[in-house]
Amino acid sequence: MTTVSSPVTPPKRSRWQNFWQSPGVRKLRRNPLAVSGFVITILFFLIAVFAPLIAKPTGNCLRDLNMTTQNQIYNPLGSAFWRGIFAPPQSCYRMERLSFSQEPAPPNSVPGAFAPFGTVNGYNIFYGLIWGTRTALKMSFIIVGITLAVGILIGAISGYYGGWVDNLIQRFIDVLYAMPGLVLTVVILTILRAKNPGGDPTFPIIVAYCIAGWATYAKVLRGDVLKVRQLEYVDAARSLGSRDLPLILRHIIPNSLTTVFTVAVLDLATIPLGIAALSFLGLGFEPGFSEWGQLVDFSRAWLKPEYWYVLMFPAMFIVLFSLAFNLFGDGLRDALDPRTR
Repeated sequence: MTTVSSPVTPPKRSRWQNFWQSPGVRKLRRNPLAVSGFVITILFFLIAVFAPLIAKPTGNCLRDLNMTTQNQIYNPLGSAFWRGIFAPPQSCYRMERLSFSQEPAPPNSVPGAFAPFGTVNGYNIFYGLIWGTRTALKMSFIIVGITLAVGILIGAISGYYGGWVDNLIQRFIDVLYAMPGLVLTVVILTILRAKNPGGDPTFPIIVAYCIAGWATYAKVLRGDVLKVRQLEYVDAARSLGSRDLPLILRHIIPNSLTTVFTVAVLDLATIPLGIAALSFLGLGFEPGFSEWGQLVDFSRAWLKPEYWYVLMFPAMFIVLFSLAFNLFGDGLRDALDPRTR
């Protein structure tokens, strides 16, 4: 008598296992450059999150956190620990000034202060770089997030409706493309800051970048929407009575985000470079604010071999930050491209 064995049911995998074993993630994990870029990116995230623990608060920041000693920041049971990490006051973004001497001081040469990268114009370079990492990441994600959302919405409308709507939007994008992005940002920022000279430049910088930057995402997404809207499942959803807005939000946009998402990751690397350029031109943050471009601007007067540290450390942070997102973005683009699997 023969017995027929029942088919073996494969074990059910969790969503995390399905994601981890997906073709795109497998290819991304096999790319050493992409993994290296991802590791450096995570390192910058950790530096930004734990900036108060790495570069301890001083001066007005110490006062605004209701601390009497710097070591209180290491106590997780105190309010200063959590406020310093999640909602530090603006005074914490002011670079620690160790002296009023314009001449740079070599690393670890200032008595009674922790300055492993030296000073420039009296400012602690180490403090400026650590807290400047938080500034770079915050500005990058805010600007890219807003421009990405606006670009996705406008690009989806342009690609889905076509006709005079598409023609009008694309001609307006061509007008924006007629001027280089950085030049357009400088013009818009100059106009915005003229209305409030000497004020906080954070909001004007975000607005200027968002006005100048959404067009790229809109144009990229429009090309993908033009292909997706011709697919059968879109016609099926339309025949079942789906209206335009739910159809765009549920079926078209989620299946058109691969390319634009990769572009967004690559753009995260360029925002700090642009903001540093604005500070270098005198249109960015005020002197003394923890931002990498400030330190590069301070180093202009001290480009001598004996003052190598004033430019080397800020340049190293900027290059590593941009390199990390570019390596990860390139690997992500290759992993998400079905033609390269």
